[in-house]
Amino acid sequence: MAKQDKTVRIGGASGFWGDSMLGAPQLVNSGQIDYLVFDYLAETTMAILAAARTKKPEMGYATDFVDIAMKAVLPEVMRQGIKVVANAGGINPQGCANALQALAASMGLTPRIAVVEGDDISAQMPRLREQNTRDMFTGEALPEKIISANAYLGAFPVAQALAAGADIVITGRGVDSATTLGALIHEFGWTPNDLDQLANGSLAGHIVECGCQATGGLHTDWERVEDWPNIGYPIIECRADGSFDVTKPAGTGGLIARAAVAEQLLYEIGDPGAYLLPDVTCDFRPVSIEQVAPDRVRVSGAKGRAPTDSYKVSATQFDGYRCAGTMVIIGIDAAAKAQRTGDSVIARTRAIFKSLGLPDYTSANVALLGAETLYGPHARTQASREVMVRISVTHPMKQALEIFAREIAPSGTSWSPGTTGPSSGRPSASPNIKPLSFLVKKTEVPVSVVIDGQRQAVAIAPGSGSAEPPAPQAPQAWAEPAEPQVEVPLVKLAWARSGDKGNISNIGLIARRPEWMPLIWARLTPEVVKAYFAHLVHGDVQRFYLPGLHAMNIVMADALDGGGPASSRMDPLGKGMGQMLLDLPVKVPASVAKQLG
Repeated sequence: MAKQDKTVRIGGASGFWGDSMLGAPQLVNSGQIDYLVFDYLAETTMAILAAARTKKPEMGYATDFVDIAMKAVLPEVMRQGIKVVANAGGINPQGCANALQALAASMGLTPRIAVVEGDDISAQMPRLREQNTRDMFTGEALPEKIISANAYLGAFPVAQALAAGADIVITGRGVDSATTLGALIHEFGWTPNDLDQLANGSLAGHIVECGCQATGGLHTDWERVEDWPNIGYPIIECRADGSFDVTKPAGTGGLIARAAVAEQLLYEIGDPGAYLLPDVTCDFRPVSIEQVAPDRVRVSGAKGRAPTDSYKVSATQFDGYRCAGTMVIIGIDAAAKAQRTGDSVIARTRAIFKSLGLPDYTSANVALLGAETLYGPHARTQASREVMVRISVTHPMKQALEIFAREIAPSGTSWSPGTTGPSSGRPSASPNIKPLSFLVKKTEVPVSVVIDGQRQAVAIAPGSGSAEPPAPQAPQAWAEPAEPQVEVPLVKLAWARSGDKGNISNIGLIARRPEWMPLIWARLTPEVVKAYFAHLVHGDVQRFYLPGLHAMNIVMADALDGGGPASSRMDPLGKGMGQMLLDLPVKVPASVAKQLG
């Protein structure tokens, strides 16, 4: 079959480390895929893996990939000739490959396993500090001691491993979409100059990298999504021009809908006109998504520009210890009693620290579950009679947090009536692993592929593009009609999905009708959004328009209390901020309100 007529079918079996064991067997047994890809890594995951490796040097990879996923499907994968690509290697890809090779041997199988190396740049940290390299978000100098430092590699090393005959490719830290794009580069022979194809292939990878988020998971209209227990994992069917269809295994639950796929497209992309990846700078603003069948949507239209000359590096550092404890408060004025309980635990332990000559907490936070404290001034006033108080703290000394853990339980007999909670023992202190990010030149990061004990160097294009964003776009100006205004919640006008990038919160909004996008744009100015989230967001608010989807992306800086493992919030990744924004009251003309019913 000519390459221009070929369709490559790729199933996304994992959206994070801890995803369901359902995905891999479902996709493999469907008979509908040529490649099985797994995404395990996020900034938080890298911090977890770094902590694991400090305890056991042979660890540091996503053990679920070997012990659960491949254990379940490896014989059938080999029988069908399905290729596997996974970033399960984390910060120890060779260790992951060794464990998988041992599993295969126990099954009497001999897959050719390739490992992509080069993302670990921890040995370069002294040189980077001397060059005054700084955190790309905070501007702070790099710390003297780091636990891990891994560059986000691209897709061409994956393609080279497949070309060398690998059945399974294991990578460390790469961009999430690289597992998919690498397979497409290999199959279609795309070069570094095929920028539009690389942009569309990267978008294909972005759509499946979060598992069921492309097949109805987290969808705003969740009640439309059928059969959650048997939700289908995503399959993309890609063509040589980069366009692709999104579908799922026959007979599975979930929902393949334009809106759900559009939500995933907007997920955590920042400026949609300048989505920076190692292989290409993507412009997703012209992308169109078309419903072509009940269980199939077609995606096309991404544009590509030359990538920059740098890799982003995800690093971790030890920053003391953290601990969190909870109590449940039941009865009249539960929220007030819970808040006082949390404040009292912190006050008592601070006094104990002072008497022992110990320093104060680095951070201390009291959050109430069941009282809408995340909503701040927008919380509904109806009093809850069941509230869980969560007290989360960090401290430079583990000894101090052992005192904190001991002093939580006495609240059950000393303070608020109705204090209770599941009996789970004292909480334990754990290392507080703080992420940081910076840039490093591609020419300073040698990349290689190891297969059959042989190491092959990978030639990486140095990159020549600019990181400067393109000129912003905006929808046609909203013409305010001369008619009464009616207040409705934003959810009546739009779908939304939110996520994070470090300490940045990203909310994507898609108009339910194209003609409503100018109205949404007029109402959701950066000033309005900033005011709504003033109790959470402390940085700038930007918005970006995507005319192809009749959508907008909202990016809020300094919004997540440090984000990921550094955050003390109940929502450290900003997953709920889109849902919170959908509650925002919006004034619409009476004629639009009538359309809304």
